[in-house]
Amino acid sequence: MSVLLLIFGLLFFVGLVVIHEFGHFIAARRNGVEVEEFGIGFPPRAKVLKKKAGTEYTLNWLPLGGFVKLKGEHDADNEPGTFGAASLLAKVKIMTAGVGMNLLAAFVLFTLVALVGMPKLVDNQFTVRRDTKLVRQELLAGYIEPDSPAQKGGLQGRDRLVAIGPVGQEQQVGEPDRFPDLTEAYAGKTVAVIYERDGKQQSTTVQLRSRQEVEASKKTDSPKGYLGIAPSEFVMQRSTWSAPIVAIGLIKQFSILTVSGLGSALSNLADGNTQKATEQVAGPVGIFVVLRDGSLLGYQFVLFIIAIISLTLAVMNILPIPALDGGRLFVTLLFRAVRRPLSQKTEDLIHGTGFALLMVLFILITVVDVRRFF
Repeated sequence: MSVLLLIFGLLFFVGLVVIHEFGHFIAARRNGVEVEEFGIGFPPRAKVLKKKAGTEYTLNWLPLGGFVKLKGEHDADNEPGTFGAASLLAKVKIMTAGVGMNLLAAFVLFTLVALVGMPKLVDNQFTVRRDTKLVRQELLAGYIEPDSPAQKGGLQGRDRLVAIGPVGQEQQVGEPDRFPDLTEAYAGKTVAVIYERDGKQQSTTVQLRSRQEVEASKKTDSPKGYLGIAPSEFVMQRSTWSAPIVAIGLIKQFSILTVSGLGSALSNLADGNTQKATEQVAGPVGIFVVLRDGSLLGYQFVLFIIAIISLTLAVMNILPIPALDGGRLFVTLLFRAVRRPLSQKTEDLIHGTGFALLMVLFILITVVDVRRFF
């Protein structure tokens, strides 16, 4: 089941980029700009699916999203039917249409997830309290310390912790705050840990660290726990009539968090701390890992992550980053404001440089993700 959810999540991720490009496609058509190609995936081209009304619909080999190729994409183009010849208002509509589609997708997905079960990922996550029902609360194994009792006992991240205690006398974990007290109470003893993995309940026997060992580790840079697990609470709540309101609230909340996280990453990058800067963001590898781990928590979690990714695509694309929609819009409006023509050479230089920098950042993030997760 988790494999199917992972595949479903990856297809949805690719679909978000296709939806984004579809927004540009519709806006261009409605504003008299000819679309030469609508591609699913990135070149090299695999197949031309069909050609209709002057547009080629293609399937490409790199399954990373999609693209739209407009006629005369430079601002300096002036032939009828080109993007360059369109009015300023039409250009604004075309360049922001992708953002609008991603926002719409995020709203629909957040609303759906609120109805079927909304995972709680951040403190004070927006919800309408009088229409919120707790439907799931579990304690999961998060980080597993290397060479810890937990690792030796075969415990893995995302295992659901059920009970712990001497064999035959295991106590239910219950509230998350109770888990550290239970492990401390059995310090140095051999206990059974009952956990659930892939829907099946299992048990393992481990010897917890002693109080002396744990206290001594607190004086070092690598403090240790009795079991060696950093537990994480997984909470899921459901709404009914307020689901659309919850969706709007989450869009606002996560947009602020996204901009704040990006600002923090840029600040670290400016200070020369590239490692910390790249650890605050994730590329395709990081997204794959999140979807892989999230698939173990159910389809609600996968849908929730896809909704956040859709919102992130919208936020990133509206910011004035060269080569992205917001950057192209900013450059166009800037040259209009100063009443100077935007030549093809200048436009290619600005966005080409921006694209090159984005590719360098993309490679750096990918390398960090591979080292971080594998």
